[in-house]
Amino acid sequence: MGKPTGFLEIERHDRGYEKPETRRKNFREFVTPLPYGELSQQAARCMDCGVPFCHTGCPVNNMIPDWNNLVYRDQWRSALDTLHSTNNFPEFTGRVCPAPCEAACTLNIIEKPVTIKTIECQIVDRGWEEGWIAPQLPQQKTGKNIAVVGSGPAGLACAQQLARAGHSVTVFEKSDRIGGLLRYGIPDFKMEKHLIDRRMRQMEAEGVSFRTGVEVGASVSVAMLLKDYDALVMSGGAEDPRNLDVVGREMDGIHFAMDFLTQQNKRVAGDDEARAAPQGTLTAKDKHVVVIGGGDTGSDCIGTSNRHGAASVTQLEILSRPPDHEYKALTWPDWPLKLRTSSSHEEGCDRDWSVLTKRAVGRNGKIEALECVRVEWQKGADGRMQMIEVPDSTFELKADLVLLAMGFAGPRKAGLVEQSGVERDGRGNVKANVIDYKTSVPNVFSCGDMRRGQSLVVWAIREGRQCARAVDEMLMGASELPR
Repeated sequence: MGKPTGFLEIERHDRGYEKPETRRKNFREFVTPLPYGELSQQAARCMDCGVPFCHTGCPVNNMIPDWNNLVYRDQWRSALDTLHSTNNFPEFTGRVCPAPCEAACTLNIIEKPVTIKTIECQIVDRGWEEGWIAPQLPQQKTGKNIAVVGSGPAGLACAQQLARAGHSVTVFEKSDRIGGLLRYGIPDFKMEKHLIDRRMRQMEAEGVSFRTGVEVGASVSVAMLLKDYDALVMSGGAEDPRNLDVVGREMDGIHFAMDFLTQQNKRVAGDDEARAAPQGTLTAKDKHVVVIGGGDTGSDCIGTSNRHGAASVTQLEILSRPPDHEYKALTWPDWPLKLRTSSSHEEGCDRDWSVLTKRAVGRNGKIEALECVRVEWQKGADGRMQMIEVPDSTFELKADLVLLAMGFAGPRKAGLVEQSGVERDGRGNVKANVIDYKTSVPNVFSCGDMRRGQSLVVWAIREGRQCARAVDEMLMGASELPR
């Protein structure tokens, strides 16, 4: 490494944020990058650890010590090439990935880990600023045509790799814009959408065609695609949201998180209200908002509600409150269980754990409150944790707007999945292994959340890349694409 003693001499310093009172006023990104010189010093903290466990934490197989060393030595363009060799879209992962690589960092055993996510993001951002990123055209075309259904990170990564191998690729997206959950779901204050548009332009120059507003399984049949294309990749998301099965669920004011977040994405994109909210405007302005679900989607609802001007925001989680700090001797290098406070939480939010929603209360069909009860988690006779309601712990929580952010139960079955006839696993996902990504239907492949279930952007990119190699091998007999 460039500075073997760097981790002993340099303290961790990460990107800063604009103040909450400032950033709550708009939907722009609010992260403040580090100066290049300081970033080089942060890269010098990367240890000469022999076995870089950050590799075990990174699903896209980023060669983290290599580009840390190159940044320290001020060889930014080589660092960018190294980064792009494993990750098609570092500007996405550098913004929205939770950074399991940092949890697995060897330095994390005894100290604060290397600022891997920050370094990754600023490498690619500088690459765009300097004009180093350009379309990568294949030396020759293969004459093969491939349809990729779904334009989230898995579909985009798969399509880009296949185009670079010389295939003609068409990406089908049922929404009006490309990007999947990156476009409609993740708020602009976490990732602005011009980043997707910029990659689209690169991919179009590489030969990828995009068709928006086309729902395969509805407006276009799977049979038609299999007739017109040599291979079909199913790379849609896990879009079937978990519902709240309680009395009063039908009341006005209870909505799925993605309906709420997507509307705001469309407003920021410049859509008028009729187009952004064809089924009615969802706004948190002056409302008492309750977000059910403690994950990233719930956090996104909190940040969006605060920007709307909510009267109050409360987040409920059915699980117990995690510890403030992980037990590193037990968890490292795996992803630890600990209390995580997002930038949205810092902007204003009450959080409560071990809470089960029992009933929605309201008048004239409109939600006014949630009836809740506290629960405890105890180990049952079979060794599994069981939820037990605490006696006499019922309480009501004022609620004008309830947002359901309880995760997803897999891909939507109607349309593409059912029409394709592919076999599904026990959780309802499209069944395909991670060796060849083939489904039970000939010439049909699947990758990303549609195959593995709700997961991270890094897993989606990894699966898209590996699926592209599998498709290339099937069509050509061999492949030079990396896995």
